[in-house]
Amino acid sequence: MSTRELSFAEKRDWLRLSRTATVGPVAFRDLLRRYKSAGAALDALPGLVRNTGRAAKLNIPPLEAVEAEMEASENIGAKLLAACEPDYPALLRAADPPPPVISVLGKMDVLHRPCAAIVGSRNASAIGLRFARQIAGELGEAGYTVVSGLARGIDACAHAGAMETGTAAVLGGGVDHIYPKQNTDLYHEMAQRGALVSESPLGHRATARGFPRRNRIISGLSRAVVVIEAAAKSGSLLTAKNALDQGREVLAVPGHPFDARASGCNMLIRDGAVLVRDAKDVIE
Repeated sequence: MSTRELSFAEKRDWLRLSRTATVGPVAFRDLLRRYKSAGAALDALPGLVRNTGRAAKLNIPPLEAVEAEMEASENIGAKLLAACEPDYPALLRAADPPPPVISVLGKMDVLHRPCAAIVGSRNASAIGLRFARQIAGELGEAGYTVVSGLARGIDACAHAGAMETGTAAVLGGGVDHIYPKQNTDLYHEMAQRGALVSESPLGHRATARGFPRRNRIISGLSRAVVVIEAAAKSGSLLTAKNALDQGREVLAVPGHPFDARASGCNMLIRDGAVLVRDAKDVIE
């Protein structure tokens, strides 16, 4: 995808098309390839849907609603980035397909450094939390932005450990929605010192259905995903799978075989993930 700045009208069309309920990232990519612009795709979309018999499900947001979102984003200091624009993170743009539009609240520069994701259990052990904080700090000192999902447990400790050097959180809701509430202070600190990222509109509340999309962005931003204390069936393993699909490295911290919180990590290592003992293993 070639990069260029969009005009106000072009970005409005990108946002309007991406906010259309029946248009996900794959459909957005295909429509743009076929019609060359989001505006032309919007013009063609009613006819395309009518031919499939799904016209009743088509809900293109009105211009006023999209312009209101753009103004509201500007008012809180969030930046809307289309996938073709230069400030859009290059590694995420390389995902196939990338989220058409993301919102970023905070410091853009942390997204343009090499990124490494740290994910894991919300119900982590004390030693797992300590290890997440330590390895995040060491990766930050080595020049990496630490990416995670602002969840309780491993995520929160990874963000805290890398706060001094640079960290980014990908949210399940809009960039103005704090979830979970226990991380309110961390959210506000990251808005000032790090970056908050979302592909959801402002005001959108995080739901379980949205977290797989969030996890895809966590891995998409990152060169590697480090998994710490993940159960055999967990969102962290979905993030690891996304990373593999996107051609990124997957690394895992081993745990005791009797600890269910480590079963997913041990499975990843068994299946070929790099075993992590410290930050050096990740950097190498």
